[in-house]
Amino acid sequence: MTSENVAHAGGTSAHAIAAAVRNGASLAVDVLDEHLARISQADERVHAFNLVTAEAAREEALAVDRRVVAGEDPGPLAGVPVALKDNLCTHGVETTCSSRVLEGWRPPYDATVVDRLRAAGAIVVGKTNLDEFAMGSSTENSAFGATRNPHALDRVPGGSSGGSAAAVAAGFAPLALGSDTGGSIRQPAALCGVVGAKPTYGAVSRYGLVAFASSLDQIGPFAANVADAALLLEAIAGHDARDATSIPEPFPSLASHLDRGVEGLRVGVISELTEADGIEVEVSERVREAATALEKAGAVVDEVSVPSTMYGLSAYYLIAPAEASSNLARYDGVRYGLRVDAATTGDMYDRTRTAGLGAEVKRRIMLGTYALSAGYYDAFYGKAQRVRTLILRDFEAAYERFDVLLSPTSPCVAFPLGAKAADPLTMYLNDVCTIPSNLAGHPAISVPFGTGAGGLPVGVQVLAPALGEATMFQAAAALESSAP
Repeated sequence: MTSENVAHAGGTSAHAIAAAVRNGASLAVDVLDEHLARISQADERVHAFNLVTAEAAREEALAVDRRVVAGEDPGPLAGVPVALKDNLCTHGVETTCSSRVLEGWRPPYDATVVDRLRAAGAIVVGKTNLDEFAMGSSTENSAFGATRNPHALDRVPGGSSGGSAAAVAAGFAPLALGSDTGGSIRQPAALCGVVGAKPTYGAVSRYGLVAFASSLDQIGPFAANVADAALLLEAIAGHDARDATSIPEPFPSLASHLDRGVEGLRVGVISELTEADGIEVEVSERVREAATALEKAGAVVDEVSVPSTMYGLSAYYLIAPAEASSNLARYDGVRYGLRVDAATTGDMYDRTRTAGLGAEVKRRIMLGTYALSAGYYDAFYGKAQRVRTLILRDFEAAYERFDVLLSPTSPCVAFPLGAKAADPLTMYLNDVCTIPSNLAGHPAISVPFGTGAGGLPVGVQVLAPALGEATMFQAAAALESSAP
């Protein structure tokens, strides 16, 4: 496989599509057909999708067009094609989490975010590939084959939401949804040269998201630009009584902050993440250039130390597997999904999970079960939770001085397929810059900012305190406008 480039994220924006459909200048079905044609032409090489729902999407698009003809407003995402990560439940449509254990499973309900997309007039075009049960940083851990980076087909797209990031980068859909447990939206966004945001924990309902680590998981948007990401996030955010962790307060307006600039905004560059071992030189340089660009635009920029971020990786890889070992216990061959029959119930569990789960998922389940076991709980899981509290306190101290923080999103540009697959620890290090925000429950966004080694995209991460999305998007928009 050569490093062929099929990236096509610079097409018509979601804002422009929705406006044209709402005023009758474009038909939603024509917009859909354009994107389906692009998928048909290139997805065999990229493998962004596990399933393309062309027939159902066309019915949805025709329904939007009928509403426009009837003088109705279909919503802020009218006629905009959206791709869904294949761990978001869709009523009657296969939802696999890229795992053999759920192959063929069709949920009896829609996730809240899917309901809200349809209410906003969006058109769901399909389910995207991911690392199995969202466990990975390269989308190579899928039971259905790896996804490739549209900027270089011999490179990974990042993970675990690599299919959603690749779908936007390749122009298969202007918007996509992913989930972010330790960086699974932001890291692939950086590697694929698109915008990806993780909202505050609880800002977007997790009802209908297949759980990996429940205290960390969050759903968020992918888009080709910051304004489109804001549009999608506003459509899906807000309280949901079906999610016990959902924040009851209304979600703030983002669009009204995008043009405010950064005059007087206090920006801190996290020294531990920008200069850490393993961060590629070109990536650090892009972060410094981003800080300089914001300073020229009127922001007040300085270095900031958030010391405990350096322990985030270790804490995360105890907390997340511990929660996964509990959440994934439901895949037992009894109620739904794969079942491999055996003489005893215990043997049936063993055979079903052996056949249905991949190596990385098994590794994390065993690690998590060990961390929670008698005699080790306090030494491992308990200590990791104390580190989590320390990270939260260090961030709180940093936000007393700064409105937003900057860091790399990924320590490197997209790496070759297979380059890190045999070394789990090296793969885990890809999330060193993104994990701290998940542990703290804070929002963060990756914005493309220039290129690194091999001319591949680099993402700069903007971090904000809890419910600080409006200021975060304000800084992100300024960063985007000054990007090389």
